[in-house]
Amino acid sequence: MRADDVSDGPASIPHTRPTGFHGLFRTDFLARSVYSEGAGIGRVVPSAVAVPRDPDDVAELIRWAHAEGVAVVPRGSGSGMAGGAVGSGLMVDLSRLDQLQAVDPVRRRVWAGPGVTRARVQSAAREHGLRFPVDPSSGAFCTVGGMAATNAAGAHTLRLGATRSWVTALDCVFDDGSRATVRRGSPLPVDVPAIRRFLENVHDRVLTAPSRERSHIGVRKDSSGFALSDYARSGELVDLLIGSEGSLAIFVGLELALAPLPAATSSVLAEFGSLENAVDAASRARRAGASACELLDRTFLDFAAQAAGNIPVVHGASEAVLLVEVEAPDHASAVVAAAALEREFDSSGAVRVVLALDPVAEAALWSLRHAASPILARLDPALKSMQLIEDGAVPPERLPEYVRGTRAALVHRGVRGVIFGHAGDSHVHVNALIDVRLPDWRSRAAGLLDDVTGLVSRLGGTISGEHGDGRLRTPLLDRVWSPESMALFRDVKRAFDPRGILNPGVKVPEAGQTSLGDVKYDPALPPLPASAREALDSIERERAWSCFRLSLVGEAS
Repeated sequence: MRADDVSDGPASIPHTRPTGFHGLFRTDFLARSVYSEGAGIGRVVPSAVAVPRDPDDVAELIRWAHAEGVAVVPRGSGSGMAGGAVGSGLMVDLSRLDQLQAVDPVRRRVWAGPGVTRARVQSAAREHGLRFPVDPSSGAFCTVGGMAATNAAGAHTLRLGATRSWVTALDCVFDDGSRATVRRGSPLPVDVPAIRRFLENVHDRVLTAPSRERSHIGVRKDSSGFALSDYARSGELVDLLIGSEGSLAIFVGLELALAPLPAATSSVLAEFGSLENAVDAASRARRAGASACELLDRTFLDFAAQAAGNIPVVHGASEAVLLVEVEAPDHASAVVAAAALEREFDSSGAVRVVLALDPVAEAALWSLRHAASPILARLDPALKSMQLIEDGAVPPERLPEYVRGTRAALVHRGVRGVIFGHAGDSHVHVNALIDVRLPDWRSRAAGLLDDVTGLVSRLGGTISGEHGDGRLRTPLLDRVWSPESMALFRDVKRAFDPRGILNPGVKVPEAGQTSLGDVKYDPALPPLPASAREALDSIERERAWSCFRLSLVGEAS
């Protein structure tokens, strides 16, 4: 954010508990250290840690932060890849706001605190034959508050949409501590100063801005910038707040819509000799109503071929594999749908097609999608999987160019990598494996990020399909958004948060902000306290992101 965008910058944090705040408040280095890292690559030690005990506690904390000019960084499980939940201000751990109300099976709704994990929501919904259909790979441990903050998506977004489609109301705390519920189809709480400023100063400009300034035309998934296009289309403030990564308001409650569980499914694996054929087949699958369509690139297949266990054998000459799922009202219909996809894939030039028509066969087929993780975990410890370029999405017809360009960038920078993703949405994940023993590893990482960002820009894509911008990608937004778009983003931010205290450096870059600060894998970084290091390593190794951090180092304030 420019210096003139706020009345004054975030201040240093007093070492005394805010008056009226009843939760845990810690300023000791040990407590701050266990919040210095998340699932992404960054390390930033916060100035203090606060753990609110209820939504009123959050409001009290934000009132204090507003009065003092203190920056706050909201956080759930810390499983975000882009670094939006790691920052230097006051870390606000919302994971203890984990109340889950009873599912309403008639309305197909459930109310959840932001700290409720997606897994808990799904478990509660399944008891009523329902589901929360947004299924990120982090679904076992990510929180629904974090999902709404980043507009998280997943394999089934292809047919069912990202998180934004499934949130009907948000209980929000705004920049001055005002608290209000924003609900679809209901009047806005215009007594909230932040909302009133937005409506008076920015709303009309968002609606009248050209489409190219509000969205990446042709891109099917996008969690970059503010959701101006979604807001302009619906007129619902919920749509603008979702995906804002805690930079416009802090979510202290969410009402989620639920969908019926599918009565039957079937799956299809198809191998292709070229990326173009695979992309053509993905388009056919999307038009046929597939519920999921995943791409496994040659780079992924090479790693998966090393995996132990019973995974499907893929021909060595295959350039790409598609894994597709269809949902149907009954088993017979699922069989028919799988056969129809087989014919479509044959028409797209598939060299091999395998059908899975029962749950056991489907599970075996989809085991390929998860086969690389054990291999990555067994690589040389000096090879670190760095999520630098892991969220790009492009218009569907440009997907082959994007995958080939990313491969070329990896080779050019001397970095191994694994490429996979959501083919139906032309959205690609990349695990760059960087050897931190090399003296030039940082320049390789920075060069790779620069190369792929430039590639995404040339192809008219987004650098964040579903994981948000965080502190990693926010400094790069002007590479993929126009100056007019960036000005709108600044004005939206200024309307909701004129003091700049809500997750500064996310969505709107600060002066001098860079993407690669301290990287947690850097062997030259000063060590964290031994118990904090042990706790963070255990969380990452066991993927225990939903573990309450202070429970690992003693909760006493």
